Amino acid sequence: MYRKKDIIMADKKFVDKLFEADNNENIILYDEDDNKTEFEQVAVVDYKEKYYAILHPVTEIEGVEEDEAFVFEINEDEDCLEIVDDFDLAEKVFEEYYKLLDEEE
Repeated sequence: MYRKKDIIMADKKFVDKLFEADNNENIILYDEDDNKTEFEQVAVVDYKEKYYAILHPVTEIEGVEEDEAFVFEINEDEDCLEIVDDFDLAEKVFEEYYKLLDEEE
């Protein structure tokens, strides 16, 4: 699980920042071993009554291609993100994201 360690804005919860339409700040997350990774927010997707963040790593991650992104479940109660390690669920979230893109065109 990644957790937010630095404060983006003192008056807002971290996950609230993800939902702001004009948010263009990169997100810094730390894994359980305290390794820092910087991400660019691609989208927030509502799928089956849960919210997911699609994040693209800005920091190079070994074994991850430059065009790959990660899907995180947004846990609003604990103000954290949990990486989705279920490949099928991640694919469904990406499919929902692509549908939203098609609707915008």
